[in-house]
Amino acid sequence: MHPGGVDRVLALPADEAVEQLVHLRESQWFERKSGRISPRDLAVPLVAMANAEGGYVVVGIHDGAVDGVREGRLNALHQTAHDFTVPVVRCSVNELTSRDGHVLLVIRVDPGEQVHETTKGDVYLRVGDESRRLGYAQRRELEYDRGSAPFDGTAVDADIADLDRAQVVAYQASIGAATPEGMLAARDLLTRDGRVTVAGWLLFAKRPQSLFPSALARVLRYADTDRGTGAAMTLYEGGDVRCEGSIPEQIASAAKLIEEWIPKVQALAPSGRFEPRPIIPRDVWLEGLVNAVLHRSYSIAGDHVRVEIFPNRIEIENPGRFPGLADPSKPLSISRYARNPRIVRVCSDLGIARELGEGIKRIFGEMRALGLTDPIYSQGSGSVRLVLSSADALPEDVRASLSSAARKVLDVLRLEGRPMSTGQVAELAGIARPTASRHLQALRKLELVAWDGQGPKDPRASWSLR
Repeated sequence: MHPGGVDRVLALPADEAVEQLVHLRESQWFERKSGRISPRDLAVPLVAMANAEGGYVVVGIHDGAVDGVREGRLNALHQTAHDFTVPVVRCSVNELTSRDGHVLLVIRVDPGEQVHETTKGDVYLRVGDESRRLGYAQRRELEYDRGSAPFDGTAVDADIADLDRAQVVAYQASIGAATPEGMLAARDLLTRDGRVTVAGWLLFAKRPQSLFPSALARVLRYADTDRGTGAAMTLYEGGDVRCEGSIPEQIASAAKLIEEWIPKVQALAPSGRFEPRPIIPRDVWLEGLVNAVLHRSYSIAGDHVRVEIFPNRIEIENPGRFPGLADPSKPLSISRYARNPRIVRVCSDLGIARELGEGIKRIFGEMRALGLTDPIYSQGSGSVRLVLSSADALPEDVRASLSSAARKVLDVLRLEGRPMSTGQVAELAGIARPTASRHLQALRKLELVAWDGQGPKDPRASWSLR
């Protein structure tokens, strides 16, 4: 569910809204709590959402039914943010009454300008549909990046009249807001004195580049695997296009261009015929493009997102480093963090970004599914680069020497991405356990897989890719 789904429900008459809130799927931006919850426990999702992109907590629904909040507990729950969060989480609280008289609290949480914690000193972060408690290193990472208010929440010299009305109205309708001002305020795209924020400008201005010249995506296409220099530059004529406009517009135009320019190979399709297939799956490069545009540092002037297309790879680079202590050499361990929480949330409403913070894992999974080399992330002094190579994960001579069953065993381990027992490998590969064992041992000799166990009969022994 996109966050806009909650706004659309809340715009309904109270009885209908309550009924639909019972059935809405919990997500990055929405959680239900029983009316019996204590204020101290309610502080946890408030802190978690404030440390992410904000959201809604509805109190008074439990186990698929409305249990409401008793009148004697309403005031204490109203005061939760003031009494049990530090610094106080910015939120607004409204009441909804069901047809049978039950009162629900609807708490809208704003994204925080610094790291919030409970009065017990615990820090939480909203990840998917859970509020995840952060360890010391994770907390310090978040603190490094929340040392000041997110740049996308600062004001620009513009007001609502300066935005593109067509884009504003379309988005207003998509989330069920009554007015443009109400929509912008609901997504923290206006400051408290009514000025447009950086996020509002980048998302809805007709040409945001008038204030942020570097807020664009540049797509380049090369004829060779090396860029070359000077007279030896391998850039195609007409192969350098700057995609401008609002963030949704530049993502759409850049994606269209990449899809047109990306090299294709003849590959065996499910139809049993050889058909053209892009060297990098669409879902992979699109996820990389969206991540680069949404999570780049817009406070860095003079640089832009670049997508470079080569005959054998795609490279995507964006201004801004990974957050805090994140290690680019271990990209699958990087925790969720939105440098631009307001931009991310609106793009999620629009279906451009997904909500689970699993983009990097999705990129790895798609590449491994095709047996391609793992994506490579690298970090410079002021930017992050993603390299998506069309090279096979295995050398050609090694792959040619493997039977189809052995390759299937490798694919199972690659796709699962975790240690597995012999029996689990056999089941997922659709082969007998002795056959799986034989192939695993052969792959171990080739140093393609590793075995971890205390002895030949260890029931907890497991196999994993090296």
